[in-house]
Amino acid sequence: MASREQFATKTGFVFAAAGSAVGLGNVWGFPTITAANGGAAFVLVYLVLAFCLAYPALMAELVIGRYARSNAVTALQKLSRGTYSRWFANLTGYGGVVTVSLILGFYSIIAGWMLAYLLGALTDLVGLLTAEKWLTGSSKPRDMAFMLIFMLATTIIVTQGISKGIERWSLRLMPALIAILVLLIIYVVFQQGSTEGLRVYLFPDFSQLSPALVLNAMGQAFFSMSLGVGGMLIYGSYLSDDANLPQMGAIVTLVDVGIAFLAGLLIIPAVYVAQTFGAEIFDANGVLLSGPDMFFRILPVLFDSMGAVGPVVAMAFFALMTIAAITSSIAMLEPAVSLATETRAWSRRRATWLIGGLISVLSLVIIARMDVLFDFILALTTKYSQPLLGMMFCIFLGWIWNRNQVLAELRKGQPDMEHSLFWKIWPSYVKWVCPVLIFGAFVQKLLIE
Repeated sequence: MASREQFATKTGFVFAAAGSAVGLGNVWGFPTITAANGGAAFVLVYLVLAFCLAYPALMAELVIGRYARSNAVTALQKLSRGTYSRWFANLTGYGGVVTVSLILGFYSIIAGWMLAYLLGALTDLVGLLTAEKWLTGSSKPRDMAFMLIFMLATTIIVTQGISKGIERWSLRLMPALIAILVLLIIYVVFQQGSTEGLRVYLFPDFSQLSPALVLNAMGQAFFSMSLGVGGMLIYGSYLSDDANLPQMGAIVTLVDVGIAFLAGLLIIPAVYVAQTFGAEIFDANGVLLSGPDMFFRILPVLFDSMGAVGPVVAMAFFALMTIAAITSSIAMLEPAVSLATETRAWSRRRATWLIGGLISVLSLVIIARMDVLFDFILALTTKYSQPLLGMMFCIFLGWIWNRNQVLAELRKGQPDMEHSLFWKIWPSYVKWVCPVLIFGAFVQKLLIE
C-alpha cells in the first residue's frame, strides 16, 4: 500500500477540520436554534458545553484516527480485542460511513438552495428578473440542477486528495468565510433595529434556563462539531506524529465555536433589522421565527429594503452560506472515499466519482419525494444515529482501547503528556461523563420531540 497522505501544514489541518465542523449547522443551525431557545442564555450554555462535551469527544476521534492511520472501520477494528468488540467496531465504523453519506444526501440539497440564491442575487443585480425569480423560487428542476452543481464541486475537490484538494481549498475558503462574516456583521450592527437583536443575543435572561435548554445546547455543541460519523477520525489519520493533538483539538473547537458565535452575531441582529422594514419575525405564540422561515421569509425583506446595495449584501451572505456548506461537504464525502480506497484498492478518482454519483442519485430521490424523505432522513441521521455513534466512539476509547496505548499516541506530540492536566482529566472524563451526557441528550430528544 502506498504511504498515507498527510496534511502539509498544521494550519491546513486546523482549517480543514474546522471547515468540516463549520457548515450550515453553524451558520444556519446555530442562530436558528438560539432564536428558539432564549437567545443569550442558550449561547452561554452552548459555549460551556462545547468544551465540556464536544472537545473531549473530538479528541477521542483524533487520537484513534492518528493511531490507526486508516478509515473509520479499519481503525476501530485495530482497537478491538475479540469477537464482540470487533462486531461493535464494524457497527460503529460502517454506521458512521452510512450516516454521513445520508447526511450529505440531504445537505447537498440545502447547499444547492444557497447556491441558487447566490446566483439569484447576481441576476437581480444585473436586472435579469425572470432568471432571478426562477432561482429564488421553489421547484424540483431548480433543486435538482443546483444539487448536482454543488455535488460536482464537492467531488472535484475530494478527487484531488488531501494536500492538493481538501487542504488547499480549506486554506482558501475558510479565511474567505471569516472575512465575509465579519464584513456583514459590521454592516448589520450599524443598521436601525440591530440594538434590540444584540441585546437578545448578548445579554442573558437567566429565567430562560431550563433542563430542555441545557440539553438542546448540549446536542447543538455535539452536532456542530460533526462528531460521531468518522469525519474527524479520518482527518486525524492524516496528521503527522509530531502534532500536539490536545492543542490541535482545542484550536479546532475554538474556531468552530467562534464562527458559530459570529454567525449568531450576524443573523439575530439582522432579523430585528428586518423587523423595522415590516418583516414579521415572531410566530403566533410570540416566539422568534427560526429554521428556513428565518432565511427565506425574513432576510429577503432585509435585502430588499437596502435598495441598490441589497443584491450585493445578499450575494455576500449567500456566498458565505455556500462556502460554509462546501467546507463541510468535502469532509462528509471523505469517510466513504477513504473506506473504498483502503479496503477495495480503488483509486481515489474512481472511488470519489462513484460514491459522489451514488449520493447524488440519493439526493435526486429525496427531491422527488421531498414531502416524505427529507424530514425522515434528517431525523434518522441527526436525531437518532449521530448521537449514538458519538457515544460509541467514546466507549471505544474509554473502555476498549488500552490506556497505555492512548498515552503513547498522545506522547508523540507532547512527550510529558502524563504530567499534563489534560491527561489527568480527559481519559476518565471521556470514559464516564461523555457517554452519560450524550445518552442523556439522546433520551431527552426522544421524550420531548
